[in-house]
Amino acid sequence: MTDFTETLKNFSQRFNQEISRFFIFPTGDEKRVCEAMHYSLSRGGKRLRPFLVYETANLFGIPFEQSINVGMALEMLHTYSLIHDDLPAMDNDDLRRGFPTCHKQFDEATAIIAGDGLLTYAFEIMSYPQTATDPATRCRLIEMLARAAGPFDGMVAGQMLDLIASTYNLQHQDSENIIKHIEEMKTGRLLSYAVEAGAVLGQSSAEQFENLTNYSRKIGIAFQIIDDILDATGNEQLVGKTLHKDTDQNKLTFVNLYGLDMAKQIATELINGAIKDLSSFNNKADNLCRLAYYIIERNH
Repeated sequence: MTDFTETLKNFSQRFNQEISRFFIFPTGDEKRVCEAMHYSLSRGGKRLRPFLVYETANLFGIPFEQSINVGMALEMLHTYSLIHDDLPAMDNDDLRRGFPTCHKQFDEATAIIAGDGLLTYAFEIMSYPQTATDPATRCRLIEMLARAAGPFDGMVAGQMLDLIASTYNLQHQDSENIIKHIEEMKTGRLLSYAVEAGAVLGQSSAEQFENLTNYSRKIGIAFQIIDDILDATGNEQLVGKTLHKDTDQNKLTFVNLYGLDMAKQIATELINGAIKDLSSFNNKADNLCRLAYYIIERNH
């Protein structure tokens, strides 16, 4: 675990050094929204999604320099979702990654616009020829990202269901399926996209794409389960955000439905299954395997 933590840290540092390259601040007062965008994007984070893009593309010989645009766009889109999640009308959080949330550092209106800005800029970056030289590949990546983030079976749909599900109780006849659906969409879809995008950049075969997609879906649900466990048992300073909100807001989670031990068992089974999905890649997928184990062993 220590070795992988160092691997992820090194990648994060390399990724963070690229952020300023994507920001040319206006000279007028409108620069405030760019400052808020940059603030939220550069407040640390594990950078799991761009790491997944890079490591998956690297299975097929695609280097960091060729996958960075997709990774940066995805992290911008993810950050927009966090900014909006933290707003008073949503999760009403004061902390994110150990820093004041965007609406606390700036103001609520600026935070909303900053989220909009990151979302929009993400798709601009995806359209650049440097993202993928083949226009058809760029179009496919853009379409996949729009679906993964979108309102039909993507992140936005998961966020909506997450809000509605707080009105349900744990005796709801379909609680487990609802929870799986929320966790697969709200968190899992962007993690899945990261892997799928790396496979598209690498021009994987259909079989390789299917195996990688299965891996990504399992780690996506497991990641959210561990987030729920950390909300119940974690150290607030390590996690970097307000804890115990799932219970306070009556959210449907595996922890609230089954308890901590069973939730951890479900996550472990998902990770073991994800590792099997990578077997055909042999040791080329070592970092993806180590990431899967990291997901269930992390403390933040």
